Amino acid sequence: MPTNRTWFITGAGRGMGADFVTAALDAGHDVVATGRDPEAVAGALPASDHLLVLRLDVTSAGDAQAAVAATVERFAAIDVLVNNAASFEAGFFEELTPEQIDRQLATTLIGPMNVTRAVLPTMRRQRAGHVVTISSTAGLAGYEYCVAYGAAKHGVEGFMGALAAEIAPFGIHTTIVNPGFFRTELLTRESAHYAIPSIEDYAERNAAQRAFWEGSDGKQGGDPAKLARALLTVVGEDPPPRRFIAGADAVATAEQHVATLRQETDAYRELSSSLAFDDDGTEA
Repeated sequence: MPTNRTWFITGAGRGMGADFVTAALDAGHDVVATGRDPEAVAGALPASDHLLVLRLDVTSAGDAQAAVAATVERFAAIDVLVNNAASFEAGFFEELTPEQIDRQLATTLIGPMNVTRAVLPTMRRQRAGHVVTISSTAGLAGYEYCVAYGAAKHGVEGFMGALAAEIAPFGIHTTIVNPGFFRTELLTRESAHYAIPSIEDYAERNAAQRAFWEGSDGKQGGDPAKLARALLTVVGEDPPPRRFIAGADAVATAEQHVATLRQETDAYRELSSSLAFDDDGTEA
């Protein structure tokens, strides 16, 4: 893969996506910055001859195909795809509407699939490329009040894990990034949407959860600019890692997840190991 690469970044108009764009430009790369509102994307980013801003609603497969075609026309290649666009539909499962869950999955799971599907033919022709998808610690652990978001991020984990084996023979790498609590715009009113309280049994916890998430906006401990620079380091590795746990809080969550999985595996190891057919092919 060339030293000067072409990066294709979704959700690039604000938050973490804008930091990814800026870091890649500062490193001398060509960057395609995409978002639903290209004027807003362009306004949030530094002017550069190495920057191409394109409209892309990740829920639209047609938008993805058009953006990829425009990228190849301008830069001839796509070396690094960063699936970053996401939203946050928060609330207890029983209070979330089917429409809210559909929106969450459409943006945060189906969106990366749409964009990756559009990019892969170019990477296969190149016999090189790197698909980076931003997951979350919510892709490792289940968090109260984050059912829709967690379902989407767990789906991203499964998607990327299986995809890695399919595209590795073409020289295409994959990396899942699991950030912890970073000071992005995910919790702003533009990105975060909350279920309307409707069940009395959840009322007290609902109020506490809503206060926590709204109160956390702008106070998260992680610096997205540092994450962006770290991502450049990770992408520059040969070979790059299949997973990057981002943030000290994310490391702690991952370690707890591994410990819990080990404990649950060991607790029923004997029973779990007794479920094969007997040697004569009959059930025990």
